[in-house]
Amino acid sequence: MRDGKIAPHGFYRILVSIAPSSTHLIMKLLFLLFSLTSLAHGADRPPNIVFILADDLGWADTTLYGKTSLYRTPNLERLAKRGMTYTRAYSASPLCSPTRASILTGLSPARLGLTSPNCHLPEVVLKASAGTSAAPDEKSTNIVPVTRLATDYFTLPKALKAAGYVNGHFGKWHLGPEPYSPLQHNFDVDLPHTPGPGPAGSFVAPWKYPNFPPKSPEEHIEDRMSQEASAFIEKNKAVPFFLNYWMFSVHAPFDAKKSLIEDYRKNIDPEQAQRSPTYAAMVHSMDDAVGTLLDTLDRLNLTEKTIIVFYSDNGGYAYPPGKTDPEGYSDIPATSNRPLRSGKASLYEGGTREPFIFAWPGKAKAAATSDILFQSVDFYPTLLSCVGLKPHADLKLDGLDQSQALLGGDSARDRIFCHFPHGDAKQASVMDGFYAGTYVRKGDWKLIRFYARNDDGSD
Repeated sequence: MRDGKIAPHGFYRILVSIAPSSTHLIMKLLFLLFSLTSLAHGADRPPNIVFILADDLGWADTTLYGKTSLYRTPNLERLAKRGMTYTRAYSASPLCSPTRASILTGLSPARLGLTSPNCHLPEVVLKASAGTSAAPDEKSTNIVPVTRLATDYFTLPKALKAAGYVNGHFGKWHLGPEPYSPLQHNFDVDLPHTPGPGPAGSFVAPWKYPNFPPKSPEEHIEDRMSQEASAFIEKNKAVPFFLNYWMFSVHAPFDAKKSLIEDYRKNIDPEQAQRSPTYAAMVHSMDDAVGTLLDTLDRLNLTEKTIIVFYSDNGGYAYPPGKTDPEGYSDIPATSNRPLRSGKASLYEGGTREPFIFAWPGKAKAAATSDILFQSVDFYPTLLSCVGLKPHADLKLDGLDQSQALLGGDSARDRIFCHFPHGDAKQASVMDGFYAGTYVRKGDWKLIRFYARNDDGSD
């Protein structure tokens, strides 16, 4: 309360604490009333949120950490100058869909039962169960995981929508098709409205989305998606908005603009671990899309009013791409997460440590770095807190409110956990550490338990 009145952020906390199933009309009326009162008293609107999530981008795939001499990411450097860059940020899973669900719910993939990226499959499974069979060379069974993010979770977009935000989702979803799409999770816009794991067919036109055709020959889907997202920003510049820009980049298939591939080909050092011009070109287009969004916010004078997050859903694809790279680099690793071990699908560091930038002009320290522990489950309570909201009191979240830590204060987290009940012995010969297991990291130590890996089937 302030002078007998509810403070703006306090009001939003009240809105989110109301059960969403029975009070939508009340919340809309209250928000309208509050908006009119805010105008009368000159109260600031809550900040916009732009959440940029790269797909399969490794910790060493940007110039943020000084681990690459091949890739060029000037727009990420530009964003980093506006905020904090974090060196010990982690995904909740070494694979994509589980991490995405953790961001939207604040819950561990293990608690959700959504532990595998199989949400594009036709079978609807809403409760995980124990597996009953396995391949003859496996020592344990995998679980039968959830295949859809159920709509009864009070997700981040639902909480923001209840507080008056306009929500837009652009790019990859991979948490279920209709009736589990972004539209059912309270996003007002969803492009290209696809449940699949990556861009259909190609990053470069013609891609295969019937409801989202290319506008020109050889158009890059990330160029197009960032333009569509920019149009969403411009349309909603007068109201609080949540832009969920979940990139297709840099997931397979491995292809890119021919001109960029040729440009990077000139700088390849065959002795370096990162030596794929195709992948370098993919990273380049990813960074271009970030620049498009930053340019739009700057042009509309929204930069000072916007929280920007840049993150990745799991580690880089540190393995040969095979026939998915048509440029002749099928036998060399797409990327390398060195000095971290392994990559995507692994419980080693290369599988879950992520690049992370948090920019909030006037709040987060600019051009700074931090070594606090952060995990993707923390986004839900943290972002709600940043805009003056609180999760429902009865929610048992795995994520911690790290809002003060992101602004330079102490961290609420001293350890992280990751449970991944899947694996494949044959693939593990290529994907180092692709076994069912669990890890905990605390301080400088990390303990990994791989299940049933000993010859006698023990742990």
